[in-house]
Amino acid sequence: MEVRVLGIVGAGQMGSGIAQVAAQAGIETHLIDATLELAERGRASIEKQLGARVSKGKLSAEERDAMLGRIHVGGNVAALAGADFVVEAATEDVDNKRRVFEALDSVLASHAMIASNTSAIPITKLAAATRRPDRVIGMHFMNPAPVMRLVEIIRGLQTSDETVQTARALAARMGKDVIGANDMPGFIVNRMLIPLLNEACFALQDGLGTVEDIDRGAKLGLNHPMGPFELADLIGLDTVLYMAEVLHSELGDDKYRPPTILRNHVSAGWLGRKTGRGFYKYG
Repeated sequence: MEVRVLGIVGAGQMGSGIAQVAAQAGIETHLIDATLELAERGRASIEKQLGARVSKGKLSAEERDAMLGRIHVGGNVAALAGADFVVEAATEDVDNKRRVFEALDSVLASHAMIASNTSAIPITKLAAATRRPDRVIGMHFMNPAPVMRLVEIIRGLQTSDETVQTARALAARMGKDVIGANDMPGFIVNRMLIPLLNEACFALQDGLGTVEDIDRGAKLGLNHPMGPFELADLIGLDTVLYMAEVLHSELGDDKYRPPTILRNHVSAGWLGRKTGRGFYKYG
């Protein structure tokens, strides 16, 4: 199926990033959030990102304006009634996502497909909230979506071949590289990532090294482009904690057990870049 109109639920960092990528690919995109104000804030973030590219000579003002013209905002799911395909990028909470899926199912046309950008929640569990489980799939974009090339495609138990083909074609149209993952908690990337971030937190908690030294060790000794604390702050420590809790609960393996220091940072509201403080201070 050709995707002519793309809907995106959630205008935060991930949702607005996906909207930017879609608009750059020439796709008419409808970005919504719980309120119109939040959706407009997401569009303003995209405008700022594109403006920076214009200033650096990487994009013309005309191209920027054309991209922004393809992004329409709204404050409820009714604005997505005409979408062929919707990517859900709401808060990483299974109950919240299921409510979003139920609402989308009630307004979308029968041919429309729904993808979740969840980083850990099984797709089959989300598909069960709809009357179209064959048209539900996982599309896990990496953060930040305009920069990272990878998209994980996760097939639920009832996902149809057509839905898989449509999701893969959409990702390719956006210039992304695709890998397939089975419908298990955390999929491929986060199944590997969470133990790394957890172990860095345990090392810090045990006094093995400072935040800076642990990050430098990962970058210089493991050739990682970012240290684990830099990456955790970018992702959002609340999201990291939620992923760890889901994996620990679903798989029962202690390598996914969230460290106390991570829980304490989240309890303090030190969530990373988005709040100005995480393992590092910003601004």
